[in-house]
Amino acid sequence: MASFVDRVRRLPALGLGISTEYGASAAPSALDISALRAAHAACAGFLEVGIEVVKGLDGTAQHWVRQGWPTTYHFLDVNLDEAEDFDPPWLQAVAEIAGHMQPAWMCGDAGLWHFGRRERGHMLLLPPILSAEAARGQAEGVVRMRETFGYEVLPENPPGHVYLGDLHILDFYAQVADLADTGLLLDCAHLAIYQRTMGYEPLTGLDGLPLDRVVELHVAGSTPHEHDGVTYWEDDHTPEVLAETWIIFDWLVPKLPNLKAVVFECERNPLHTVLAGFERLATALEDRVMAHEAGEQR
Repeated sequence: MASFVDRVRRLPALGLGISTEYGASAAPSALDISALRAAHAACAGFLEVGIEVVKGLDGTAQHWVRQGWPTTYHFLDVNLDEAEDFDPPWLQAVAEIAGHMQPAWMCGDAGLWHFGRRERGHMLLLPPILSAEAARGQAEGVVRMRETFGYEVLPENPPGHVYLGDLHILDFYAQVADLADTGLLLDCAHLAIYQRTMGYEPLTGLDGLPLDRVVELHVAGSTPHEHDGVTYWEDDHTPEVLAETWIIFDWLVPKLPNLKAVVFECERNPLHTVLAGFERLATALEDRVMAHEAGEQR
């Protein structure tokens, strides 16, 4: 297979997009994705669809796909470092859904979507153990998905409240990217939460990340909570974006030669509450071409 340097040139430039998952559009005051695209097309260049294969695509995602609008496939149900997760029924279901969607690429939080046996509706998401051994396991899973389905697979740094291991989370994903020869999805909100939780400054560790590997960025709001005197941040996709998230995003954007896509994760909020966030993202992207040499979507 061609190297990442060659493969990334063939990926389409998707621009600014939105995310959804099964049932999100049915939530009270949820974002009307079609209305956003109709009124602000530049904010809805593509739809990142969060997928558990046991649920498939809801009506909102099905409508988007029927229009032939661009998508990405965001997995919500596989531990990349567990070979037993790649069982025949799951592989077949992913292939069928991806064949229907024809996504630009696959991506997803590269952590633990379940602990123990994978069960229907088991939606536990934990960060990986931040060790070299776990990085090797994740890299093997990325390669297996890429070779099985024929799509680029971008691992994402997941959110969390407790992190175990001896690596900074950015060093961990730098190792995954190198071992799997893959691109990355960097979630700025998840990174801001990690940096706060660990007591780091917002930009700590970014100087060691291979910036040419970052293909996609996420921005989302998060809410602080307190329990027994301990403050933690919930990655709940509100419109209220942490200042540290913007610091990370603004630092990254001009430095990413292969940036193809940016997602504002705000799917459960009414349109009028999220427009300011979209406008800020669009302004930040105005002065750069979103990844030169964009290819055609598959």
